[in-house]
Amino acid sequence: MFRLIWIASIHTRYFLRRYLPTNIALDAIRTRRGLKWGIPAMLLAVPYLLIASTLTALMDNGGPGWLHLVVLIAIWNAMKFAVMGPISMILLLRAKAGEWRQRRSLRRSVDAIV
Repeated sequence: MFRLIWIASIHTRYFLRRYLPTNIALDAIRTRRGLKWGIPAMLLAVPYLLIASTLTALMDNGGPGWLHLVVLIAIWNAMKFAVMGPISMILLLRAKAGEWRQRRSLRRSVDAIV
């Protein structure tokens, strides 16, 4: 039974990671070239929060209860984008520092040869 749950969770994670647009966008942001788009991607949290707010108001006026799931997904996606902005900035600074260190050591080794 544990093996079945484990395999099901692996396949679910693979499906969600591969086919959901927010996960695809976040994976693209996590690359070295995409780190610069982390802060602008934070703006994508606004439409998700607007969707959640609109659906909550609709549910208050007698809408169907299954919209709670959509609100939960919208808030989750908004949080993912809002958190990814500062994280991408930290990762970008760390990558630039590593590149700077590498260039500096290369310059020093060239100067030592000359």
